[in-house]
Amino acid sequence: MTMQQPVPVGIFDSGVGGLSVLRAVREFMPEQDILYLADQAHVPYGPRPLLQVREFAEGITRFLLDRGARLIVVACNAASAASLHYLRNTFPDVPFVGMEPAVKPAAEQTRSGVVGVLATPATFQGALYASVLERFARDVTVLQDTCPGLVAEVESGNLEGDAVREILTNALSPMLQAGIDTVVLGCTHYPFVIPLIQEIAGPGVRVIDPAPAIARQTRRLLSQNGWGLNGTGSIQCFTTGPVESMKLLVKQLLGDDLPVEHATWEGGVLSCNSRQSSH
Repeated sequence: MTMQQPVPVGIFDSGVGGLSVLRAVREFMPEQDILYLADQAHVPYGPRPLLQVREFAEGITRFLLDRGARLIVVACNAASAASLHYLRNTFPDVPFVGMEPAVKPAAEQTRSGVVGVLATPATFQGALYASVLERFARDVTVLQDTCPGLVAEVESGNLEGDAVREILTNALSPMLQAGIDTVVLGCTHYPFVIPLIQEIAGPGVRVIDPAPAIARQTRRLLSQNGWGLNGTGSIQCFTTGPVESMKLLVKQLLGDDLPVEHATWEGGVLSCNSRQSSH
C-alpha cells in the first residue's frame, strides 16, 4: 500500500489565541503536521475594520499555501466573521474551517433560556454571528460582552492576574444576575482563561470552548479529501511580531518549545526571512 503524502494544516490567528485550536487539533490528530501563523503585528483583529481584517486573512492564506498547507483553519472569530466567505470564493480549491460562536449547542442545552457570549466587536458585527442568532437563538435570550482588553492580557501571558479578573467579572456579573447557565467563548484567546471564568461563574454555568469541534471538522475535511493523516506531528510557528516573546508564550500556553520564525508584511504580502528564526 502506498503511503499518502502528509498534508500540513495551516492555522492562523491575530495572535496566540489560535493556539487553543492548535492544541485541540494536536490532541485529536497527534500525527498531523501543522503550520501556525500569529499576526501579532496587527493583534487584536477585533476592533479593526472588517475589510482590513479580510486583507490580512488573504495575505496569510497565501503565505501558508506557499509553504505547503492545503487546508486552512481560520482560528480567529474576528477573521472568520470578516473573511471566511471571501476566502472560500478566492481560493475555491482550498478547504477552510472557520470559527463561529457556538450559540447552537448553547441554545440547545440551556435550561434557564439565558446564554452569555464573550467575543470581540468584529465578531458581533459580522453577518456570520447575525446568521447564527437568527437560525439557532430565536427562543433564548443571548447576552453579549466584548471583554475589552482581554485579548491583550492573554497576548502578554497574563491569564489570572487582577486585570483579567476585573475584565471577566465586569462581563459575567450582569449575565449571572440575568440567569445565564451557559457561556459561549467567541474568541480563540478566551479558552486560556477558562479556569478563571469557571471560578467567577460558578459550578452551575457551563463554558463552551469551540476548539474540539473545530478539530473534529478539520479531521473530517482531511479524510474527505483523501489526505493522509500520516505526518510526523511537526509544528512550525511563524509570527509577525517579536520571535522571542512568541516562543515564551507558546511554551506557557502549550507547554512546548516549538520553532518560531519571523514573517514580515510588505505591501500586503507576507514573507519569511528564516535568518530571523529561533529554534
